[in-house]
Amino acid sequence: MTDKITALYCRLSQDDMLQGESNSITNQKAILKNYAEDNGFRNTAFYVDDGVSGTTWEREGFKAMMADIEAGKVGTVITKDLSRLGRDYLKTGEYIEIIFPIMMSAISL
Repeated sequence: MTDKITALYCRLSQDDMLQGESNSITNQKAILKNYAEDNGFRNTAFYVDDGVSGTTWEREGFKAMMADIEAGKVGTVITKDLSRLGRDYLKTGEYIEIIFPIMMSAISL
């Protein structure tokens, strides 16, 4: 049995920085790490986009995570809230409901 990565995805846009520490990358990392540990998710890896808008999907951290998902390395994706994954709620829903399940189930066959 392989020990797939639990992807912990963090994103902070320039606008989010104005809202204070609660959305900071440091805070998101702590929340995600604690959640993963408390719920038995192991082999965690952070994928981070700092200062990048969630309205674009051309984010280096997101693309790196997707490359690892496509390579069969990731079994779970965790993020603080859906807005961290993306601000286009239809596309975010497509990733959550269609793309991630297809990619991760096809890889584990």
